Amino acid sequence: MLLSLKLEDLFVAYSLDSAALSNRPMVKRYLSDLRGSFADAAAYEAALAQGNPLLYEVSAVEPATGDGQLHYGLGILYPGNIGDEYYLTKGHYHTHRPAAEIYIGLKGEGAMVLEDEATGETRLVPLRANSAVYVPGHTAHRTVNTGAEPLVYIGVYPSNAGHDYGAIAKKNFRKIVVQRDGHPVLLDR
Repeated sequence: MLLSLKLEDLFVAYSLDSAALSNRPMVKRYLSDLRGSFADAAAYEAALAQGNPLLYEVSAVEPATGDGQLHYGLGILYPGNIGDEYYLTKGHYHTHRPAAEIYIGLKGEGAMVLEDEATGETRLVPLRANSAVYVPGHTAHRTVNTGAEPLVYIGVYPSNAGHDYGAIAKKNFRKIVVQRDGHPVLLDR
């Protein structure tokens, strides 16, 4: 296995300022890509009428597949709000539902919204520089920037995890994260 991997799969440099991983392509998500993600539809449409800002970017390294192999992605989520809601990622389940993931905060301040698929139990877990968040299997997860600077993080997951964005697009998360008195608060959608 080792000999079949290229050096650029074994060693990857990254930038905390851009979340770029060496020569890996960046997936860019703009406000228009997150239609239906924010609870306040009027605030979303008003913001979109003002422009289509870049909300987040992700680049990934997927060197090998199979039992025991890992993939990882580096993300940068910019600060901002739509109405009272903080900028957020689309969020997803893993296609292989039992797959867990770990997020490691590298820069900035934010949180992860974790929603249990079976029970709907939802938790807001801080994600900031020098911290890690464990995402259990069968859990939808979304990243939220609750700070004033870009939130940079890395996510490490099994190579067979896959990403299921469709389930979230259909029903969304049951809770939202809004700013109240300068602090993030988890509320029912």
